[in-house]
Amino acid sequence: MSTNHLPDPPARLREQLRGVRGLLLDLDGVSVLKGRPIPGAIEAIADLDRRRIPYRIVTNTSLVSRRTLSRQGASIGLQIPPERIISALSATAAWTRRAFPGQPLFVITSPDGRAEFEGQHLMDAAAADAPGAWAAAVVIGDSADELTYPNLNRAFRLALGGARLVGMHRNPWWLTPAGPTLDSGAFVRGLEYATERKALILGKPSRAFFVEAAHELIKEIAGVGSSAGSRRIGRAALAMVGDDIWSDVLAGQRVGLRGVFVLTGKHGPAELARAAAQRRGGGAPDVVAASLAEVVAALD
Repeated sequence: MSTNHLPDPPARLREQLRGVRGLLLDLDGVSVLKGRPIPGAIEAIADLDRRRIPYRIVTNTSLVSRRTLSRQGASIGLQIPPERIISALSATAAWTRRAFPGQPLFVITSPDGRAEFEGQHLMDAAAADAPGAWAAAVVIGDSADELTYPNLNRAFRLALGGARLVGMHRNPWWLTPAGPTLDSGAFVRGLEYATERKALILGKPSRAFFVEAAHELIKEIAGVGSSAGSRRIGRAALAMVGDDIWSDVLAGQRVGLRGVFVLTGKHGPAELARAAAQRRGGGAPDVVAASLAEVVAALD
């Protein structure tokens, strides 16, 4: 039920969200926009904590670690501990840790982002440039300082030599305080074109990302160690709340989550109409809401 500091939601929204027991929340466009909290987001997340409604921030941010994301959020009033964040960066690091234990990786990300790969064998430029250099995988993430021609050429050569091409995500652009900004997905596309290989994408909208995030949330809802409880909780009891109709909402729906589209980010009615008209890869959200605050206020 709604509280004094959240908006009174329409009855339609209450009905559409009935039975939702946990939330996956995008970061940019849902909680923050251009580096500042979206109106009502601080109160909404605080209300989730107060009511003990499980949630995870799921973000394609691959520039900084979860610890840094948590600190950045706190600096603008969003109190989100690192363990409640699943990023394209952290999901990719977890996957390479399982897939290539002890094997060399060439990872393009910021120095802070490399912290998520702690304990893994990361090659430096000299090792990548050595004659006969070999890597199990090349991993492309965000970093204005590291996405250079020399590093991309190293990734290209290692991929031709047999390294698995991995993209933390395929987002072409994102909104920053300076305006629309080129994202690392553009470079992933370029390497796919140059190597004639498809990259493995481990952030949104990949199925693996949403399945892992949903599994983590269901475990929390059921109680740690309660496998019987986990079986009783289906993904339809979870909602993916996003501002990107394709990478957030429709991708979440494809793995059985309820898709909630909010009108506070980069996509709006025009993108909704385009997605609805698409024969392949399109569709409509289960729910359209004004904001995260309205969504949280409508929960049972």
